[in-house]
Amino acid sequence: MPWPSRKRDKGAVADKKEPDAKIAKTKEETSDKEEEEKSAKPPAGSSKSGWKNWKKKESESGGEESKITYCHWLLKSEPESRLEKGVDVKFSVDDLKAQPNQTTCWDGVRNYQARNFLRSMKLGQQAFFYHSNCKEPGIVALVKIVKEAYPDHTQFDQKDPHYDSTSRKENPKWSMVDVQFVRMTKRFIPLSEIKAHHLEHKAHGGPLKDMMLFTRQRLSIQPLTQEEFDFVLSLEEEKPH
Repeated sequence: MPWPSRKRDKGAVADKKEPDAKIAKTKEETSDKEEEEKSAKPPAGSSKSGWKNWKKKESESGGEESKITYCHWLLKSEPESRLEKGVDVKFSVDDLKAQPNQTTCWDGVRNYQARNFLRSMKLGQQAFFYHSNCKEPGIVALVKIVKEAYPDHTQFDQKDPHYDSTSRKENPKWSMVDVQFVRMTKRFIPLSEIKAHHLEHKAHGGPLKDMMLFTRQRLSIQPLTQEEFDFVLSLEEEKPH
């Protein structure tokens, strides 16, 4: 059933001055000063304990390497008001928690690669809920996929900012999934902190060296390998820098 028009984004843009995509959940095709700009300078003296903790966890689990496949996701959504064609596309984690059964459809994605990622999602897979296009972007919660890809109703709604006059009901261009709130992360994990680890791993090796958050910043739907997901999740156990 159709959900109240949420404010997802289309492709993704970057943060605060780079709109994002989910609902708008943010914007993928406008020029964005990328979330990168918000984290251009990694925090001074960033800790390497995240990598150490991840390696420790890996060794405790027997050091088995996960297959290099995408089994987790990062979903961007805008927590602050932004008008798109006269409609406020704001949608924060608190908005998700306020939905019936804390569940919503993730609509409004209008970037083909992001759409294809949506179509690859499987029931029960977990994703990070990422606040984007805001003062301090970053990960705030975990959600899970509770309904696999199906046609996005907003593409046919002329009053919706994500209406697509070229899409046909017999062959819809755009898809969405349903997601359900799982829990808040133990602490907010800012983009700047994730980027500091990405740069370290890129230089010296580590699970975040190819993280799409930094190689395809504008995408509002991004896949994560098991290693990337586990490492980022381990950061919630650390004290903020």
